[in-house]
Amino acid sequence: MNKCELKPACVFEQFAKINEIPRPSKREEKIIEYLKKFGEERGLETVVDETGNVIIRKGATPGYEKKKTVILQSHMDMVCEKLVDIEFDFDNDPIQTYVDGEWLAAKGTTLGADDGIGCAIEMAILDSNDIEHGPLECVFTRDEETGLTGAEGMKPGFMTGDMLINLDSEDEGQIFVSCAGGRSTTAKFRYEKENAPEGLFFMKASLKGLVGGHSGDDINKKRGNALKIIARFLYLVQEKYGLRLASFNAGKLHNAIPRDGMAIFGVPADKKENVKADWNVFAAEVADEYHVTEKSMQFSMESTDSEKVLPLETSTKLIRALQAVDNGVFAMCQDEALAWMVETSNNVASVETTDTEVTIVSSQRSNVMSALDNQAATIKALFQLAGAEVVQGDGYPAWKMNPDSKLTAIAVEKYKKLFGKEPKVLGIHAGLECGLFSEKYPNLDMVSFGPTLRGVHSPDERLHIPTVQMVWDHLLEILKSIPE
Repeated sequence: MNKCELKPACVFEQFAKINEIPRPSKREEKIIEYLKKFGEERGLETVVDETGNVIIRKGATPGYEKKKTVILQSHMDMVCEKLVDIEFDFDNDPIQTYVDGEWLAAKGTTLGADDGIGCAIEMAILDSNDIEHGPLECVFTRDEETGLTGAEGMKPGFMTGDMLINLDSEDEGQIFVSCAGGRSTTAKFRYEKENAPEGLFFMKASLKGLVGGHSGDDINKKRGNALKIIARFLYLVQEKYGLRLASFNAGKLHNAIPRDGMAIFGVPADKKENVKADWNVFAAEVADEYHVTEKSMQFSMESTDSEKVLPLETSTKLIRALQAVDNGVFAMCQDEALAWMVETSNNVASVETTDTEVTIVSSQRSNVMSALDNQAATIKALFQLAGAEVVQGDGYPAWKMNPDSKLTAIAVEKYKKLFGKEPKVLGIHAGLECGLFSEKYPNLDMVSFGPTLRGVHSPDERLHIPTVQMVWDHLLEILKSIPE
């Protein structure tokens, strides 16, 4: 395939300059200074708030002064990942890009197109003198990737526009109009391990090879949760024979579906063959249950040395709680336009055992804040009933679809006019900065779209070059069509 020309040139020129500047999450000082200087050198009103967000205001082109003010928004930070054999310092080295057919990629590192390409689009518009638009506020938030803290720290009144276009989506042709809010729940069972009673035979049950995935985007894809599957078997054994739990570890990240896990437990020695037989039946049944989505599940059971165990009451209540806790989709969206999308869910994300405590982390999401509160309260109450200490984070708010959005109507109309096809108007069961903006600016009319990216947050990240021109053309048509 021939190399793709980098068009629009004005956007890719800005992207190249951005990629010369280090901008790891939470260490954005250099890019903040660059953006501040960029605005001031062009005589544009430029403000940096106390959190580190940057806003650059540009007046309307002649004839467009009465248009509503539009906010263009991207996040300035990037995920910094590299191949293990690459020498690279994300605090000092520029990103090295190359063209591979129709794709732009980086040499052994993340590309930073998430969301550097959004920033570059904004900067190209700020740098132009021949684009028709009304009053603009170009906003660059910090630290989106590791906590949305830029958007969280932004005070009401920093932005004054009427409509906001977030340029942080990753599939051209998709216009997002809703996102989920989220909260995490951490439950702890504290204890002192004790010597195992006489007459127990110890076994190690493990499961690996599951697909896993994002606890928002993939929660409705009927994938197995390794933590919940192992907990099912522990509950079965506990009810039939009794057991003493020594350890249970599964999952790692709060926003990922657990792909593997392992439990060590003791059973009455005269029941060990029964337990092995039950495991074989259980493995076959679960493999059949997930025969479409989990084709590489690997079940394993082996004997192991005697270990210290959790107190019986703690172990019993823990296993009952993990059997009972809701996992997966709780409700689908009620709005007809988004009826295909998950509204409310819970992901039991991890369990970790030490000599003194077991910690379970779960992640609740919903596009409806009252439903999120209810789901979080339900999970909290269950672990409280089991005797655990429960702590919940503040989380982040949902962005609820506005069925009367004028900006969405304009974006759809202009897309059809330009490309002769309907865009997909979607919600996402994951968090976007728009959720935080909707809380601080409840009357803000918002959409989110962007060019196609693949492999984000990894050294495989790449940007589909032709879609940048499409997004650019679409955005300029929208800006010309904003109402007064």
